[in-house]
Amino acid sequence: MTTATGTAVTVPATTTAPDVRDWARRAGALSPVLAVIALLLVPGGGGGAQGGTGGSGTVADAASGLLVLICLVRVVRSGARPLSRVAAVVFGLPVFGVCLAAITSHDPGASLPGVARYLQIFVLVPAAVLLTIRDRRDFAVVAWALVGLALLEGGVGVLQYLTGTGASYQGEDIRAVGTFGATDVMGMATVVSYGLVVATGLALGGRAGRTRTAALVCAGLLFLPLVLSFSRGAWIATVLTCGIQLVLSGLLRAGRVALAAAALGVVLVGGFGVGGDMVKERVSSITQVAAAPDQSVTDRYTMWAAAGRMWSGEPLTGVGLKGFPAYRDSNASLALSSGSDTAGAGAAFARQPLLSPHNMYLLILSEQGLVGLLALAGGWVALLVAALRRRRLGPDCALVAAGLLSWQLIDFFYADIGGPSTVLMSVVFGLAAWWSLAEVDRA
Repeated sequence: MTTATGTAVTVPATTTAPDVRDWARRAGALSPVLAVIALLLVPGGGGGAQGGTGGSGTVADAASGLLVLICLVRVVRSGARPLSRVAAVVFGLPVFGVCLAAITSHDPGASLPGVARYLQIFVLVPAAVLLTIRDRRDFAVVAWALVGLALLEGGVGVLQYLTGTGASYQGEDIRAVGTFGATDVMGMATVVSYGLVVATGLALGGRAGRTRTAALVCAGLLFLPLVLSFSRGAWIATVLTCGIQLVLSGLLRAGRVALAAAALGVVLVGGFGVGGDMVKERVSSITQVAAAPDQSVTDRYTMWAAAGRMWSGEPLTGVGLKGFPAYRDSNASLALSSGSDTAGAGAAFARQPLLSPHNMYLLILSEQGLVGLLALAGGWVALLVAALRRRRLGPDCALVAAGLLSWQLIDFFYADIGGPSTVLMSVVFGLAAWWSLAEVDRA
């Protein structure tokens, strides 16, 4: 095959695990990417999950900057064209949209940190990951690294639930949050969801053998911490994404696996009482939008309406990056609370300010306008379409890439960027972009 860099490489037929020495060599070449993934295990400094364009400045963020620098040096030394024309367009349009929003902002100086964060997450790190991955075995190494991170974070989360050392949920410190802490309750849920989606794709698309068995076992193990995260958005995105992966792999298999997953859920929640009434209450609250919604749902829809009003005032370029907090109160109704309560997992009680609409599409619309949304979301959709079109070239890679992109695009209806786990999103986009944009030979 020829990668997005234009360098010809050999493409193995499948992502079956290579031998130990090959894994070691590849891990060394991929060490800048793997370092970003591994350093997410380091607990944050309590910076909190900054909404919207905010960043927490973790060691994983620093590692992502080093990854970009190393990739830049490699490109300069090779002298080759770094990206194909299609890849340049996909990564170039967000640069145009972000910069335009910053220039037209009412406070360009305040928008500069937002420019850096958006370029880091959606352009620089994904492009660096794309250029670092050489073939489908490299793809497999990074994919399995995501599964490994999910298992470790999920294990910490389950222990938090069992020992009552998690984040506070309904007055009890039982919410599984992993090493991300109470200020980023979506962090572990996101990581575990990524791992479960990757494991599902490898299991459904790979050939029968130890690799598929290992992927199935990992997917089963990750089901429990995902439940104990009590994250409705992650539940919805994961269920829908795994359903999409199942349908793409075959309707008959989809039916069998769906029945097995339903049985597993009944045994864990109904038989062993995992989560008990709290899980049932959390599931039922998903449908309580008009009839007695809880305060978190009320806050979310109030902020969505505020974002819509901001966009209607500046439909093309928005109010500017990092502008949502400044314009929130003048556009939100009195139903909006002052913030959300956080406690547990080693942190004292605190009020987290609501600095974003918790909907990525509305955040982009309000801060970057229609131009910014088309530039960013258009590239994401293009990656997803390209990944699906390449299903016959490698069903395992295609299901992993399409699954990760589908999960992220669905989750963006309930979440946006912010917090330590955000940098992992950039790695995920880069992994999916390699499959979507590189020229891959038929398996």
